[in-house]
Amino acid sequence: MNRIAVLCILMVSASAAAQAQLEIFNPMKEAIKANEAAALVKTFAQSVDLNLEGNISTYSKAQSEFVLKDFFKKHPVKDFSIVHTGSSKGGLQFAIGRYLSGSDNYNVLIRVRQVGDEYLVHEISFVKE
Repeated sequence: MNRIAVLCILMVSASAAAQAQLEIFNPMKEAIKANEAAALVKTFAQSVDLNLEGNISTYSKAQSEFVLKDFFKKHPVKDFSIVHTGSSKGGLQFAIGRYLSGSDNYNVLIRVRQVGDEYLVHEISFVKE
């Protein structure tokens, strides 16, 4: 009986941790689903690494908004979902998503760092499958 109780506690703890990670990424997910670059950029650190179809650059928040608006205009979202979340040993949180646009599919990687009480995006990648 004791082993079953421990197993149940571990399962509940793992489920709660997974739910907390999903909540961290919910504002980003909703912004991407709406193709709202301005809303997405609100979740960014002062500078962010963007990888859009293999073009990797570091941008300020203001610059990244223009770049993402252009990407969303060229590749409007049909659907976006987060398929996996996790964290590194150093405490960085990440989410892997799937972005569908027309007949194109993109793997999306979002990495965030905790700054005070907030989690801010410091890297986001849209890589065509």
